[in-house]
Amino acid sequence: MSPGYLARRFLTILVTLLIVSMVVFGITQVLPGNAATMLLGENATPEQLAAVTSRLGLDRPVWLQYWSWFSGLLQGDFGTSLRTGLPVGPVMAEALGRSLLLALLAIVLMLVIAIPLGVLAALRRGGATDLGVSIGTYLGVSLPEFVTATLVLIFLAHPSFGLFPATGYVPLTEDFWSGLHHLALPVLTVSVVLVAHVSRMVRSELVDVLHLDYVRAAHLKGLSRGRILIRHALRNALLPTITIVALDVGYLLGGIIVVEEIFAFPGIGRELIVAIQARDLPSIQAGALIMAATYAIANLAADLCYAALDKRIQYA
Repeated sequence: MSPGYLARRFLTILVTLLIVSMVVFGITQVLPGNAATMLLGENATPEQLAAVTSRLGLDRPVWLQYWSWFSGLLQGDFGTSLRTGLPVGPVMAEALGRSLLLALLAIVLMLVIAIPLGVLAALRRGGATDLGVSIGTYLGVSLPEFVTATLVLIFLAHPSFGLFPATGYVPLTEDFWSGLHHLALPVLTVSVVLVAHVSRMVRSELVDVLHLDYVRAAHLKGLSRGRILIRHALRNALLPTITIVALDVGYLLGGIIVVEEIFAFPGIGRELIVAIQARDLPSIQAGALIMAATYAIANLAADLCYAALDKRIQYA
């Protein structure tokens, strides 16, 4: 991968984020409701509304408001929350950290389950195992997050069983095992769709690879089935899976919002929902921009992994 390619990718990401910042800022300007009214309530007098509108700079031209916000971003200042009065940057960074932990654990769980499941289905193609995996993955893909979360809550968090807490969050640094206990259900819910997507992809790619000439040649050379599978077939079958994992990051960002709200998990998705409900414009703008940046960086990371695993791929 050449330095020129990396420079172009970073430039593309920066341009994309610039456009996203304009779109997000524009959307927050046309949201129904007024931030000053949301702060003061419906009983505020016109004089009070005018004073808060002037203090927040909402009476300035839109382009001037955008430039003031964007120039602050360039200096690492995401503004001040209209709801809490606290700086948005540290609050969003803390929430993003919790969401990334949730996403990371979901991806690890997905890889641990999905790859063996896909391999098993491919090796037993057409059999009962393959059929069972296919039905299970169809269900996993088809069920919306709120349905999966509801089923998880019914079977694993019902008060009669008391297996896992239904809501809440405990930092791992405060109490590691209790923190994992609280993370279990959100992680399981998010990973269901990921497991279904990736296992189907692994199964499909591996079935194709096992019929290629170089795999047949390896059999003729007398190599063991396990060695052929691990050293030759699986490596090539997993390459397209990396792209799927990167695309699933987009799902993670969208799905995590729903999951965090259902399980009252204080991640960036829940912060964004609360900000939208309160018309907290700086928090909405920061949250949306951070999620867009996360998605762009995840795609770049996928390309880097792709090139690292397959030396034939040369980005120039």
